[in-house]
Parts: sequence; C-alpha cells; structure tokens
Amino acid sequence: MNDDVFDEDGWDDQEFDAGLLEEKLRQAAAVLDPVPAELQQLVVDAYALHDLDARVAELTFDSLVDALPVRGAGDPPRMLTFQAGEVTVDVEVTPHGLMGQVLPPQPARIEVLTGPRPGPSLTSDDLGRFTADAPPSGPFALRLRTGGDVVVTEWLRA
Repeated sequence: MNDDVFDEDGWDDQEFDAGLLEEKLRQAAAVLDPVPAELQQLVVDAYALHDLDARVAELTFDSLVDALPVRGAGDPPRMLTFQAGEVTVDVEVTPHGLMGQVLPPQPARIEVLTGPRPGPSLTSDDLGRFTADAPPSGPFALRLRTGGDVVVTEWLRA
C-alpha cells in the first residue's frame, strides 16, 4: 500500500469540521435516499402508542414453543401466558378470535394493539375474562388497564 498519497504532516485536525461533514452527509442522504412518508408516519404513530408508565408482561408460555405434540386435531388454538409482577394474562388465539383471562380476577380495559391504528377495545368481567370476535392478523400486543396499573404484553405474530 502506498502511504505517500496522504501526507499526515500536512494535515491539521483543527481545520476539520465533523459537524459540517455530518450535515453534508445528511443532506445528500435526504436527496438521494429519502425516508418514505408512510414509514415516517408509522414511526410517529408507533411512538404515540408507547406508554412510558406501562409494565411489560413477559411471555412465559407459548403453545407453539412449549406444548407437547399431540395427535388429533389439526389446528389447535394457540395458548399464551404473560406475566408482569402479580398480574398474569392467559390468552387463547383461535381463527375465530381471542379469549383470555386476567389473574388475579379483576375488571380491566384491554386494547388489542395491531399497529399504528388503535385496535379493538375490550372489557374484562369481574372474573377477569375477555373475548374478541376477530383474531389479530399479523403482529399484536395487549395493553391492559387495571385500576391505576398499565401492563403491555410483548409483541407476537398471530
């Protein structure tokens, strides 16, 4: 390799402006490879859905991963269990919708998050049970509001 092309003795770090270089690169990227408007809106909407006070419920059981294989029915429902502290959420996903229960049993408002637009809003009964008539398509999460608590499940693909 020929090191004679770049003379380090003649280089002055004081003259180099990293901020100017960064700005010129940003301008070039904006012209040559702009971010699509739909993607910008999706990012803004996803950030708006973010609830900073929410506790994240960890997926502790997924029948696609944890269940033992069984002969018989071709398409059994998917069973999910989420845990956040003392709150447990059991969910059954079928082609006909969602069925679930919040434990310990309590009334809760549940939102099915499916993307930037608000999904269906559900209410659990006094035993913590809830249902949705339509199954989620694509990635989804649940946001539960129980009294003063907000719990959001991990995102999963239906």
